[in-house]
Amino acid sequence: MRAAEQAAMDGGVSEWELMQRAGEGAAQWVARIAAGRAVTVLCGPGNNGGDGYVIAESLKRRGVEVVVVAPREPGTDTAKTARSHFQGEIADSELPSSQVYVDCLFGYGLSRRVEGVFAELLERLAAVPGFKIAIDVPSSVASDSGELLGPEVSYDLTLALGGWKLAHFTMPAMAMMGVKRLVDIGLALPGDAPRLSVTPSISAPATDAHKYKRGLLAIVAGEMPGAPILAAEAAMRAGAGYVKLASEHSHPDAPADLVIVDGPLSETMADDRLSAILVGPGLGRGDDARKRLQIALATSRPAIVDADALHLLDPEMLGQIDASNIAVTPHEGELTALCRTFGIDAASKLERARALHEKTGMTVLAKGPDNLLVGASGVRFFPTGSSWLSTAGTGDVLAGIAASRLAVHGDLFKACGEAVWLHQEAAHLLGPAFTASELAAVVSEAMERFL
Repeated sequence: MRAAEQAAMDGGVSEWELMQRAGEGAAQWVARIAAGRAVTVLCGPGNNGGDGYVIAESLKRRGVEVVVVAPREPGTDTAKTARSHFQGEIADSELPSSQVYVDCLFGYGLSRRVEGVFAELLERLAAVPGFKIAIDVPSSVASDSGELLGPEVSYDLTLALGGWKLAHFTMPAMAMMGVKRLVDIGLALPGDAPRLSVTPSISAPATDAHKYKRGLLAIVAGEMPGAPILAAEAAMRAGAGYVKLASEHSHPDAPADLVIVDGPLSETMADDRLSAILVGPGLGRGDDARKRLQIALATSRPAIVDADALHLLDPEMLGQIDASNIAVTPHEGELTALCRTFGIDAASKLERARALHEKTGMTVLAKGPDNLLVGASGVRFFPTGSSWLSTAGTGDVLAGIAASRLAVHGDLFKACGEAVWLHQEAAHLLGPAFTASELAAVVSEAMERFL
């Protein structure tokens, strides 16, 4: 954001003009939501507070009853200019009774804890009833990490100014922001900036397609039968033309249209027609599981590595293969284990995922309520999905979808992104309280959303 703002100013746009664009754009949202109700704007001493003064003046011109609460005078030249243009009422710290509250105390770049009068004001804001709007990011949030640096306030709406910040799609901050909307102020973000993933467009099979042309996926099973079956159920509905389950024991509950191969894994992996591999769900963590993982990765086929396999993967194993052919899909605990294995010491989820990619070359889909994808194409965040996905087995379904999409086109980064969208759409179709097998069963229906 700083680079984008500086580029705009180098091109002749003043900081005051950028602040006016941001404030006027946000004021349009606030005015519509207020719908005649009184508005209180909380202004801090920096440029986020300056945005607040612009918002307040814009609301006042529209005839909205508005009060500014500013515990301290503006400290930057641009914020002082904004303050001089506001002709309305200003209170020191008391929070007046209102129906809409707009938080402009602190914006992006916050790095220390919010204390004193500002912390007290946020505590009162948290307790008061009314519709609450955060401008840019909530005032107790570190915009680059999502860390909470002060009292927690639950907002109904967060208006991002100029571009999304990392905290908008990172826990724990993401959970307190309510609905999120972007206010465009004409900035061109750097090309390598982390971005919000765009809705994918999935193509139907070509007219002359056959099962191998659409992609042959091999799923490597292990000690536990349930997880690989869940992954296979999802994979068969996510586009691959042929899904094989490589297993050394029987699966009486497996669907009739799933091919189960019970011979030596090395023979299954030697099939030249293989397009992609999924290994990890139900694999186990013993010596036999490690051998199966090594055999699977030695094929040099693009692979999704998940679940138990993430606890077996190590530098020695990666040293024997091209790790850029691998995507790992860890949840929080598995990401911590991978970082420990590969000697990575980083604080935030983004820093750990990025460091793991840079050190190994693997694509990293760090899953959870705040899905995060890091790979050769950069960093992608995703819109918030259904919290009902927090149930056993849904990670196996996600891995199956990703592997199926990988078998279709061979692009690891693209496959992982598509998997997140399909996974979330399937959950949306089901509504509340579903099982992983029910989730897998509606993946093909979710596909229709993206065709």
